[in-house]
Amino acid sequence: MTAVVLGGSGFLGSHLCDALLARGEDVIAVDDLSTGRLQNIDHLKSNKSFKFIQADISLELPDLGTPELILNFASPASPPAYLSMPIHTLRTGSLGTMHALELASKTNARFVMASTSEIYGDPLEHPQNESYWGNVNPVGVRSCYDEAKRFAESLTLAYQRGLGTNVGIVRIFNTYGPRLDPTDGRVVSNFIMAAINNQPLNIYGDGSQTRSLCYVSDLVDGILRLADSNLSGPINLGNPHEMTILELAQRIIDLTDSKSTISFQSALSDDPQQRNPDIALAKAELDWLPGTPLDTGLQSTIHWMATMEKNK
Repeated sequence: MTAVVLGGSGFLGSHLCDALLARGEDVIAVDDLSTGRLQNIDHLKSNKSFKFIQADISLELPDLGTPELILNFASPASPPAYLSMPIHTLRTGSLGTMHALELASKTNARFVMASTSEIYGDPLEHPQNESYWGNVNPVGVRSCYDEAKRFAESLTLAYQRGLGTNVGIVRIFNTYGPRLDPTDGRVVSNFIMAAINNQPLNIYGDGSQTRSLCYVSDLVDGILRLADSNLSGPINLGNPHEMTILELAQRIIDLTDSKSTISFQSALSDDPQQRNPDIALAKAELDWLPGTPLDTGLQSTIHWMATMEKNK
């Protein structure tokens, strides 16, 4: 089978390429490298079953043949990235998704859309399940990402209803692990990089806001289970173990044996106060549960980032 991974040199996309190749698929990775990193896929260059194409899917898709599986992971994902390129983020989520769905429709491919917990905005229901419509600011600074993903979900299901396209939507909650860009501004990478350099860990607000962190290999397993199913979703994938930002900062300081202190800064605009997935649907329909303990995942991520820092 040939699988196309749009956004294939990104954090999640590159891990998906690895997993697909490991199970014997031919893989075509497409990325415009606006946030993806070639070093994430350097180890795949000599694999005859792997091909990389640099292209901006919001303009058009390159010739990808007739793949059986298309996974759309093309989008800036960290706040600093999408805030620095809001128009590109919106174009990728709208026109890029449409181009990918057109190909899936023409080739009868299974199409998996990478959506996000940002669909729920700053949620008024907790934990969040798939039936919750969310509490999103449509004109806030983060709306370029939130609304791009909300539109992409709507477009994906419109193709299913109107053309019978074989689709699945995954709503991804906070994910971490090796290849997470040390400079991308997400909380895990920010905290780890500060801790290994003995710098203050900046917390925006009082640290009581919560996140639920899923290790990347667990998430990839869930995504492929969805890809192999006939479920359309949307379906939440994430780790339901919830912790405060302050607890996370303290844990990373402990695991790195850092001399860092914690510094409290002004709260960020539209920053969600609670984020925790209800994964009952994934358990029931995909027989999926995340299995990597937090400390194990954090130690792996810390080791990777420390090695990157040492070798830069």
